Amino acid sequence: MHTIDLSSPVDASGWEPDPIVHEIMTPAEGARHMSEEMKLHFGLDFDPSVLPDGELLSLDTLTLTSHTGTHVDAPSHYGSTGPNGRPRNIDEMPLDWFLRPGVVLDVTGAGTGVIGVDRIEKELARIGYRPQPLDIVLLHTGAARHAGKPEYFTEFAGLDGPATDYLLDLGVRVIGTDAWSLDAPFGHMIRAYQETGDTSVLWPAHFAGRRREYCQIERLAQLDELPEPFGFRVACFPVKIAGAGAGWTRAVALVDE
Repeated sequence: MHTIDLSSPVDASGWEPDPIVHEIMTPAEGARHMSEEMKLHFGLDFDPSVLPDGELLSLDTLTLTSHTGTHVDAPSHYGSTGPNGRPRNIDEMPLDWFLRPGVVLDVTGAGTGVIGVDRIEKELARIGYRPQPLDIVLLHTGAARHAGKPEYFTEFAGLDGPATDYLLDLGVRVIGTDAWSLDAPFGHMIRAYQETGDTSVLWPAHFAGRRREYCQIERLAQLDELPEPFGFRVACFPVKIAGAGAGWTRAVALVDE
């Protein structure tokens, strides 16, 4: 078995609508910090110069949202209420959802806008596979090529409402995408609403999660490196952030030799 990294990095040097702040305490600074903390909290004097090269441990402090980099959205991200009461947070989701057989759908020809049921059905027919309950479905839109640039947040394709329900009807409970959102870009949805007055075009994939409990993986990467459209497993356990609507994940594909 070999692994394929499907995750995009948390990178403060790339463009983000909510900028990342990444502060690094060097090992030398960490040694001095530890010495100060020992004095402050325990009244102990310690000279950090006795440590190898005067260094101890580095420390990274980040300010970012739980939707930065590759992450899993929980049902509570989609709204505060649902048919079954309070939607579950990311730390409450069943772990067996996040280690499952995967199937990747090539929808790179969709351009910018929405992906409908017809395109999903056509791709499933092309690869000769029907997702089974709890399979993890990954959408290869091609958007990952824009990661770290403003275009990543404006030029991609997302599921419409019927396409989301189609996958959920098959028993899928985790849907992933290499795009910034499982919905179409904000501007595309808002223009469609302004032209039609139809509120169902606004964030349909997310709002589906208010009616039907499921999770999204957003901002995946390297889906084009999967050797086959199915026959692999996906591991995408979210970080256990208490009470949060999302958690970062190091998503990987597990491919048998």
